[in-house]
Amino acid sequence: MITKMAFGATGQISTRTLFGAAALGGVSQADADKTFELLFKYGINHIDTAASYGDAELRIGPWMVDHRNEFFLATKTGQRPYQEAHDEIRRSLERMRTDHVDLLQLHALFEPDEWDVAMGDNGALKAAIEAKEEGLTRFIGVTGHGVTVARMHIKSLERYPFDSVLLPYNYTMLQNAEYHADLEELIALCQQRSVAVQTIKSLAVGAWGDKARTRSTWYEPLEAQEDIDLAVNYVLGDPRIFLNTSGDINILPRILDAASRFTARPSDEQMQALVERRGMTPLFPRSA
Repeated sequence: MITKMAFGATGQISTRTLFGAAALGGVSQADADKTFELLFKYGINHIDTAASYGDAELRIGPWMVDHRNEFFLATKTGQRPYQEAHDEIRRSLERMRTDHVDLLQLHALFEPDEWDVAMGDNGALKAAIEAKEEGLTRFIGVTGHGVTVARMHIKSLERYPFDSVLLPYNYTMLQNAEYHADLEELIALCQQRSVAVQTIKSLAVGAWGDKARTRSTWYEPLEAQEDIDLAVNYVLGDPRIFLNTSGDINILPRILDAASRFTARPSDEQMQALVERRGMTPLFPRSA
């Protein structure tokens, strides 16, 4: 059984493991259908996708026709100016065959110049707020990558009362003292304001580098069940956060299996042994 908890102040009670639908970006509808059957098996009730995730929204669409009320549905717009974001939001609804999403997120917003545009008077935030006023979304969130994202999310929460944030969280990344400190400050602020904290990149070994890519993830993921168990347990061992599954449907069963058996957070010694055994490296540069 995968445990559930309140998704911030939204009133939604989500499974702590959320389905990262980037995994559907390049698969057939038949494979997407099998993936949804797996989600039902494990009781996953929260889907996180984005306009930029290939065909993911199209693969989700057929399932929303009959099962819309069974999922908290989140998508993202990566557009920064108002009009482009306005149009992309409505295109996402059409692709997913629904008249609204539960959560609309400003996607990958961590570069200062893009932030200025998106948060400006004629930016994507304005389009998101209008979408909420029109009933096209119930809530608004912000997401991002990199070592500066926690600090940028704090800045975003000063600009607007977002309902959720999303950012990387894994053992190697938390060894960056500056990022760890910023993350803790962000999570404390989110707890104070009842903002949901979603995390990504739990299975990241590191960049592919010269290795042949064998998965659809843009980073090399952990593969063995025992390793995935440790990585998933490390994230779920922090009771303040949600874990978004990685972007490959073939790894998804192992993640959900690990999440369903969660008991306790691994020790630093166990995680350090994993890092050394698999040659794990930080996915993002240490400097800003």
